Amino acid sequence: MSKLSLHGFNNITKSLSFNLYDISYTKPEHTTKYIDYIDESYNAERLTRILNDVTEIIGASVLNVARQDYEPQGSSVTMMIAEDTQSRSHADHLEQPGPVPETIVAHLDKSHITVHTYPESHPYHDISTFRADIDVSTCGYISPLKALNFLIHSFESDVVTIDYRVRGFTRYENGTKLFIDHEISSIQNFLSNDIGERYQMVDVNLYEEKLFHTKMMASQFNLEDYLFDSKNAPLSEPEREIAEKLLRHEIAEIFYGRNFDENKAPT
Repeated sequence: MSKLSLHGFNNITKSLSFNLYDISYTKPEHTTKYIDYIDESYNAERLTRILNDVTEIIGASVLNVARQDYEPQGSSVTMMIAEDTQSRSHADHLEQPGPVPETIVAHLDKSHITVHTYPESHPYHDISTFRADIDVSTCGYISPLKALNFLIHSFESDVVTIDYRVRGFTRYENGTKLFIDHEISSIQNFLSNDIGERYQMVDVNLYEEKLFHTKMMASQFNLEDYLFDSKNAPLSEPEREIAEKLLRHEIAEIFYGRNFDENKAPT
């Protein structure tokens, strides 16, 4: 990829925001156990490891880390990052999928990365939902888009919403402003084939405003994947039918971003 001839530092800011949701069916007596399981699986220590991998993938280096676990549940991690001295020669803004967890190849450093988790449960239905909010904001030559596949694989979510926006400008040597330094027509073009097969996706893009939004919902539904601790608490057939209805309803409401009548939710 040819280098851009710029007047000074590349001040274009690129921000990638994720909301990832994992939905489970939990009987009332197992709700606390589910929350404890999520809190342990996605505690601040593990989230820090995930964000360290993200910094590697996009080509930056970590300057500072602040992390915290909360009572009764939830965790957050904030990393300050800076562009690596090698990142200019390794900058890759091609509209193609980035690496998955098994193929990390770079380093990351600039601006910041944050993650916050929110485990919660329905007050009277047997539904529990885990949400992780992740923001990757960079400026300079590095791009947060390279972290897409790694983050989606790391959380294996049922619903994902992704926002990507480009702000600010830098200048060519002749003084002309450059408002975006890479081509992009859809976030989907940066996702791996296996993710495309696992999710149905919808785009809402404002190209002139450099705003890109993609919503993703798991395209396959296997009830067994959603039943928490089902080996120790098997469900009867009527209970399984109720569980599937509640789960599909919850997934639809999150994907479409609004409440539905229990008998009219789209599938």
